[in-house]
Amino acid sequence: MATERTDETSEITAAPNGSPDAQPDDAPQGADVGSAEALQAESTGSLAVLLDAFRRHLTLERRVSAHTVTAYGTDLSAFISFLETRLGRSPEPGHLDIVAVRSYLATLFGHNRHATIGRKLSSLRTFCTFLMRMGVLEQNPAALVAMPKKRKALPEVLTVDAVSDLIRAPDDTALGLRDKALIEVLYGAGLRRSEATALDCGDLRVEQGGAVLRIRHGKGDKERLALLGQAGVVALGRYLDEGRPALRQPKTGWQEPQALFLNARGGRLSGRSVARVMDRYRSFAAVPQAAGPHALRHSFATHMLDSGADLRTIQELLGHASLSTTQRYAHVSIMHLMRAYDQSHPRAHLPRSAAVDAAVARFKETKRSASGRPESPRSNSSQSTVQAADERQVADTAQEDSGRPEADGRPTGARPKGDVPQRG
Repeated sequence: MATERTDETSEITAAPNGSPDAQPDDAPQGADVGSAEALQAESTGSLAVLLDAFRRHLTLERRVSAHTVTAYGTDLSAFISFLETRLGRSPEPGHLDIVAVRSYLATLFGHNRHATIGRKLSSLRTFCTFLMRMGVLEQNPAALVAMPKKRKALPEVLTVDAVSDLIRAPDDTALGLRDKALIEVLYGAGLRRSEATALDCGDLRVEQGGAVLRIRHGKGDKERLALLGQAGVVALGRYLDEGRPALRQPKTGWQEPQALFLNARGGRLSGRSVARVMDRYRSFAAVPQAAGPHALRHSFATHMLDSGADLRTIQELLGHASLSTTQRYAHVSIMHLMRAYDQSHPRAHLPRSAAVDAAVARFKETKRSASGRPESPRSNSSQSTVQAADERQVADTAQEDSGRPEADGRPTGARPKGDVPQRG
């Protein structure tokens, strides 16, 4: 790992996925973990020794990213430390049973989210599968433990106005031009922050009306093409002309030659610095405190869905392996649901009439009276969304009111003044 100083503080940045630094150049493709003798020696060792073999298996055979290897290592090291404290000595494969797994997970409840506990259990399952392959275990004890039920939280999505305020916030300094271009790329192309920081200048190809970004280090080390609109191209062009040349090491004038986004000292921008960019401009826009750089990716997908893009197209642009991952944005996009309702339900629309207008006005007045306060100002898009929902909610009532026959100048069902219902 290389030490890199950024514009705010010094930090350690891992090599990009798939780069020569992520694994040795001479690593055999699809190589086994080691020779049969080495495997036999490791299988008789402690769980800590087997964890090292598992890390090599992830790197050489499965070729996962360095972040994934680190995540597995962290989860499994915590489990091994738990067993060491419980046993008072270094644990061996024989100590890895269902009782140990359940006891470990029990210590996590109340201190961790269900999603975190599920991830740690998943790490244990994968590790035990590897040990079964090596002949160390006969069965997978972690597979016998049920996965905790996860709460399905909806993605954090910013409004269009909030994103616009966020883009307008940076100034015209070198770092400001970089931040503006970075926000445009994250939102305009829907990139993960790791994908944005791994971009090189050669990955940008300007086309008529926009640009194409070659994502070489996507999730799972997959490659794909992402699109960027004209606003992003303009921001990137100004950053490359005026901002990037000024971002150099103060004493030596050194600058990373390939990286697209640089820090104040000329090195490649890190993921932590991207998060600090969001924090720096949060006060200039209506951005929730919990919303990080990934909220721009969520907003990209939701706003495209609101504007009529289909889920399959959004899946390709986001680089999702499964459409089910993309479908969660359909639960966030109110406009998408309203459009589907309008196009599909036979009673979604009524002919415009005075009865419909009066019913909508009556519903709004009732809603204001119930709330006890005047309506708060909304953006145009929010007002149209609420208005459309209000109109649909009273549509059926309006149709019934306008279509009912009247008798003696009174609506059907109304009693004359003085009429008293007779009791049997």
